[in-house]
Amino acid sequence: MSPDHPTDTLREIASERHVESLLSNIPGMLYHCKLDANWTMQFVSAGCQSLTGYQPGDLIDNRRVSFIELIHPDERQRLEEEVYRAIAAQESYSCTYRLITAQGDEKWVWEQGNAVRSDDGEVLALEGYITDISQRVELEEQLRRAQRMESIGQLTGGVAHDFNNLLTVILGNAELLVEELADQPDLAELAGMLVSAAQRGADLTQSLLAYARRQPLEPQAIDVDETLRGMHALLRRTLGEHIQVELITDSDGWQAMVDPSQLENALLNLCLNARDAMPQGGNLVIETTLTHLDQDYADHHIEVESGSYILVAVSDTGEGIGAEHLDRVFEPFFTTKSAGQGTGLGLSMIYGFVKQSRGHVSIYSEPGQGTTVKIYLPLADSEVASPSETTDSHGVLGRGETILVVEDDDLVRRYACQQLTSLGYVVIEAIQGSEALEYIREHDDIDLLFTDIVMPGGLNGKELADRARTIRPQLKVLYTSGYTENAIVHHGRLDPGVLLLSKPYRYRELARTVRRALDETPIPSLS
Repeated sequence: MSPDHPTDTLREIASERHVESLLSNIPGMLYHCKLDANWTMQFVSAGCQSLTGYQPGDLIDNRRVSFIELIHPDERQRLEEEVYRAIAAQESYSCTYRLITAQGDEKWVWEQGNAVRSDDGEVLALEGYITDISQRVELEEQLRRAQRMESIGQLTGGVAHDFNNLLTVILGNAELLVEELADQPDLAELAGMLVSAAQRGADLTQSLLAYARRQPLEPQAIDVDETLRGMHALLRRTLGEHIQVELITDSDGWQAMVDPSQLENALLNLCLNARDAMPQGGNLVIETTLTHLDQDYADHHIEVESGSYILVAVSDTGEGIGAEHLDRVFEPFFTTKSAGQGTGLGLSMIYGFVKQSRGHVSIYSEPGQGTTVKIYLPLADSEVASPSETTDSHGVLGRGETILVVEDDDLVRRYACQQLTSLGYVVIEAIQGSEALEYIREHDDIDLLFTDIVMPGGLNGKELADRARTIRPQLKVLYTSGYTENAIVHHGRLDPGVLLLSKPYRYRELARTVRRALDETPIPSLS
């Protein structure tokens, strides 16, 4: 039936455009699909691309891929059972599951939908909505870990408090016995052993109280750089000649509000851990700087407040810690050392002390490469300006350049690609070095290689850059790593003078450093 007047046609066109605009602006993906083995899509909204990595047309009638192929194999049966259960009960269905994107990443998604029925009740199709909840799932996991740590802290703190009361009696009376038995050497020796054992118990409970954030602290404004310089000679003597200690202080005179003795204990513990991880010797770098954790970082990390901090980073070239252990390293009594070589309380005590001081602590490690522990200490002067909040971003936007992002961590790669795209760059992504080299051979329009340094697959970031420049001598390179810049340069993993963006990096740091990498003349490869 044709419209009665030209204005009717205009209204229909305007209405269609309004609906299209509305659908394209909805986060997530709306869909209409068949109830068949492949969940064959007959309509998907524009959000399909950001959610799955595929164009909407790729999914329609399974032209390139069927939707069932995107669902994680471990989730398919559960999802199918839930949908059919809801259909039988004539209810809407709601499911959380994992999707595999076109790039091979896993995403947690939430889906809600309904069956479309004919007048006689026959199911004709399914309609619904799918949205990415990966960030929520990550935060929930962080919260569970924080709650577990808090529960352990409450338990150990309560036990330590009560045990301290018992030890007070034991230790006090044992010391009296030592004095009373001065004329009976054999018995006095037994009493002395009792004193020593009780003191060891007292030290243990003090460590537990530190983890539980119940130790008495005396915070004061201190110059962290000066504290480290005062410890330098002690560390050299304590760690031995086989450990090369380098101190790099750069906190620009800002002071931290922290208990100085507990900070020294924490740093000594970290250095001893580093020494134990380097039995054949190695390099230890301790450095300080003034840094800022923005609101975005705080939103992604439980118990972190945005603001300026003094960062103290302790990096070693030791054995490293496996990914399966990293989530537990701050738990009391957890240790990767052999039996009898550690109590498992060193890192947990540091964790409790830093948290009680209203700071933040993070750890980055690669097996066979080394470990960096970063301690963020609150400033004594809270009136420090946040440089990132006043930086003008107009001069650091992309101009359509093509960036190849190489990163094996799915979450980090996805974050970097999203931010670079929003800055105006064309982004290609690769999981490891061999895949990146194939892209470089096939594309002659890549302007910047943005690569992680430590990656699986037998090709690290430095080797990738060297090989890439044999193909494209003028290719510009920007490295990224969880290690600090000085640690990597002095540990021999990078040539001095190259550009490095340390993790965790903020949006403005990424924008500024990428722009700088693109605008500077590339440094020739030093193979």
